[in-house]
Amino acid sequence: METIKWAINHMPKTEDAQLKVMALSEVKKARAFHESFPQYSVTPLVRLGNMASRLGLKDIYVKDESYRFGLNAFKVLGGSFAVARYIAQKTGKDVSELPYNILTSPKLKEEFGQATFFTATDGNHGRGVAWAANKLGQKSVVLMPKGTTPARLNHILAEGAKASIEEYNYDQCVRMAADMASRTENGIMVQDTAWDGYEEIPAWIMQGYGTMAAEADDQLHGMDCQRPTHVFIQAGVGSLAGAVQGYFANRYPENPPKVIVVEASAAACLYKGAIHGDGSIQMVGGDMATIMAGLACGEPNTISWDILKNHADTFISIPDWAAAKGMRMLAAPIKGDAPITSGESGAAPFGALACIMCMDEYQELKKLLGLDEQSKVLLFSTEGNTDPERYESIVWDGNTY
Repeated sequence: METIKWAINHMPKTEDAQLKVMALSEVKKARAFHESFPQYSVTPLVRLGNMASRLGLKDIYVKDESYRFGLNAFKVLGGSFAVARYIAQKTGKDVSELPYNILTSPKLKEEFGQATFFTATDGNHGRGVAWAANKLGQKSVVLMPKGTTPARLNHILAEGAKASIEEYNYDQCVRMAADMASRTENGIMVQDTAWDGYEEIPAWIMQGYGTMAAEADDQLHGMDCQRPTHVFIQAGVGSLAGAVQGYFANRYPENPPKVIVVEASAAACLYKGAIHGDGSIQMVGGDMATIMAGLACGEPNTISWDILKNHADTFISIPDWAAAKGMRMLAAPIKGDAPITSGESGAAPFGALACIMCMDEYQELKKLLGLDEQSKVLLFSTEGNTDPERYESIVWDGNTY
């Protein structure tokens, strides 16, 4: 059986120039924008006290993003804020001047005109961009990688996007979408990864993700938890991980929580970078076959990578069976704890945590991370059952594909 692997962060530090992307003032602006949506509500932070006791921890808190805007995933936070920031920039406004009711008004559309937003996605990001474009009366084009399930495609088509499943992996679809945008009048790439020369929009997307981290922080205080000791966060290109790490590094600069980045073993480019050790970007190619579709990305976000190598504690690579274990445990927790419907990518961090706490072969890692009965662990279930048939097959039938 494939095992969990880990790399403690010993990479050399940089000037940390990207940490300011997740400045609390920027996150506050994004959160105010999201709060202007009629669909907005704070997603639940579920306290799994009985599960924590069983695993030998003080507390476990899981942010349940299956309730986000009725879209069953967190990604819309980034795409919607980036689209708004782009429209604000083009119309000479600050995004604070464009709450939802103004952004969706005929007057603003007349002022801004018609654009087409291009993106590549494993599912949730593209659905978020398509949803935002649809609400704003704009067009969207979404490319999806080989192996994407029809259910994920249909969710995006239902938002009015032009969408297709390609015979290429995620990173190749990103390049195709960027090329299409460059050849389209008023075409703009809204991608949740950054590369040299394409960093402004990814930074806005990361700030949009900050809404989720800020909500969780407030909710923890409401539960008499002043700050988590550990944060387990999943990564594909690393945009979410960098956003969450950046938020907590800025929020608790004197005593930040220990952040553990969790990737699918088939696409563990950040873990590979940590193993390499010199801070350079490392990539993973090929099909990257994994049930964790949202994490099947082999080329790191340059902004996030800089934040993570300066602040993240440990990078972990997990096989599919560990994510499936996390899905099942969240769906059927200890009696008295609320169940959480968490998809393959959403449950990956919890699956990693459960294995570290319960399996003999990971006791060294447990000790290295300082996980014990005093630990208060925060995790983000970033998606619900975005592919219901696949979810039931894993949780009910025990498949891991």
